[in-house]
Amino acid sequence: MGSCLVGAPCLGFGMRVGVVQEVAAGPSMLLFRGRRFIVRGIRMSASSSPPPPPPPPDDSIRVRFAPSPTGNLHVGGARTALFNYLFARSKGGKFVLRIEDTDLERSTKESEDAVLRDLAWLGLDWDEGPGVGGNYGPYRQSERNALYKEYADKLLQAGHVYRCFCSSEELEKMKEIAKLKQLPPVYSGKWATATDMEVEDELAKGTPYTFRFRVPKTGSLKIDDLIRGEVSWNLDTLGDFVVMRSNGQPVYNFCVTVDDATMAISHVIRAEEHLPNTLRQALIYKALGFPMPRFAHVSLILAPDRSKLSKRHGATSVGQFKEMGFLPQAMVNYLALLGWGDGTENEFFTLAQLVDKFTIERVNKSGAVFDSTKLRWMNGQHLRSLPSDELTKLIGERWKSIGIVTESEGSFIEEAVQLLKDGIDLITDADDVLTSLLSYPLYSTLASPEGKSVLEDKLSDVAGSLLAAYDSGELINALEEGSAGWQKWVKNFGKLLKRKGKSLFMPLRVLLTGKLHGPDMGAGLLLIYKAGSCGVVAPHSGFVALDERFKILRQVDWESLKTDNPTPTLESAGNVAVSN
Repeated sequence: MGSCLVGAPCLGFGMRVGVVQEVAAGPSMLLFRGRRFIVRGIRMSASSSPPPPPPPPDDSIRVRFAPSPTGNLHVGGARTALFNYLFARSKGGKFVLRIEDTDLERSTKESEDAVLRDLAWLGLDWDEGPGVGGNYGPYRQSERNALYKEYADKLLQAGHVYRCFCSSEELEKMKEIAKLKQLPPVYSGKWATATDMEVEDELAKGTPYTFRFRVPKTGSLKIDDLIRGEVSWNLDTLGDFVVMRSNGQPVYNFCVTVDDATMAISHVIRAEEHLPNTLRQALIYKALGFPMPRFAHVSLILAPDRSKLSKRHGATSVGQFKEMGFLPQAMVNYLALLGWGDGTENEFFTLAQLVDKFTIERVNKSGAVFDSTKLRWMNGQHLRSLPSDELTKLIGERWKSIGIVTESEGSFIEEAVQLLKDGIDLITDADDVLTSLLSYPLYSTLASPEGKSVLEDKLSDVAGSLLAAYDSGELINALEEGSAGWQKWVKNFGKLLKRKGKSLFMPLRVLLTGKLHGPDMGAGLLLIYKAGSCGVVAPHSGFVALDERFKILRQVDWESLKTDNPTPTLESAGNVAVSN
């Protein structure tokens, strides 16, 4: 048995059945199809309840993701959508998208479009919903008002709801009295026992009213949550709650229940912040005679300080991460691991692999911490796992779009991507790694603490020999021969200077690249040499060609570098050379 009311009517949660058992619930009874019952001493028939739409087969899995278009798609919402998607796909079921836009003041078309774009970008295609259609539409709550009114009227006729004419001031006073008595701030039930004449008098005066649901005064409700296990509530803590506002607009819990029931949703997988709503929704399900879905409440995504993840912690929306250069497959992979795992040490999954391995039973009920560093690392893993041509196209187009290169394809682009990809975790990282390769910050490097140690290792002697090799054409000839020519030249150069290992390669790296660290020096130098002749590098990219680098080296005053204050000649020479 998935759930029941203890001391009140009992209903199997998750059991797709049309008739349920009837059990006494204190002074009032609840309505169930095919039975007669008593509410406040009035005999009524349950046959007036509207039947739900023709249900799908008993074993049909139907889940829904129901965002409110009042802002961007939060990563928490995206994870909820993902878990619903994975559950549906793993079970051969349907993934339904429903837009909950009853908040007319805050809901916008722009937000709805953004949510749909983000879901599509993540690869979470829906089987029914906006843009797709389906047999259970409309799929926007704003288009379902007639349906809500029909079911609210049925509940009124059956005695499960009643008109409440209390003013805001009266309701506030009830709260104050309850607070003084240290009681839960629940509705006192003033209009629950009103006579027909009293109601007619208020209607005649045009007094605004809400529809309140008549909650049993005794008993409790219990569900078997697929993630959290058994959860129960006492009914006496609830009080009669509003299902329709005085302006005719339905309340959230009523909309959701009618929508899920009439859309034949079999499993409701949602954030744990909705867990308190389950009590109200369960009572509405029972009153309308709808079969209950199974519930699964997913824990919240937490910030590193274990508070609820919010904007103050940085990027929180899918759109923001997309703009920052994250891949959809990395976002999906990471979000899936926030509270779920397949039981192995594996952390790298494609969407298809997640569908194959996902089970709701392995979703953890404790909160998961959002680690942006881990997400970045994971993005890098997915980026480098892309087919070579796809990765080259992605990064090449990025470089061209920001103006580093004039062409997005060709041998230079291909070689640059292959050389630099290990330093790229985000697409946007590609900007810095290429501009770094093309730059020549020799002076700042030599002025750094680490650069000082290289300078003191007779760097000027290495520079003199390097200039001689360049002037003779020996170095250029080696570069013309490619990697093999470079390797041969370096070996001979080391023998000439009687240097090897770090004492050879560190000064060479500083003199040729202007940096202490970077990708493979030989491959990088060959790429710089090619960049000087292929014409692909944009004029304003900050590129310092090989011949310009040697011009700078000729102007270095090595004696002044041994002091803490280099001469102005050194700085001006650098500025002129770089601007050429």
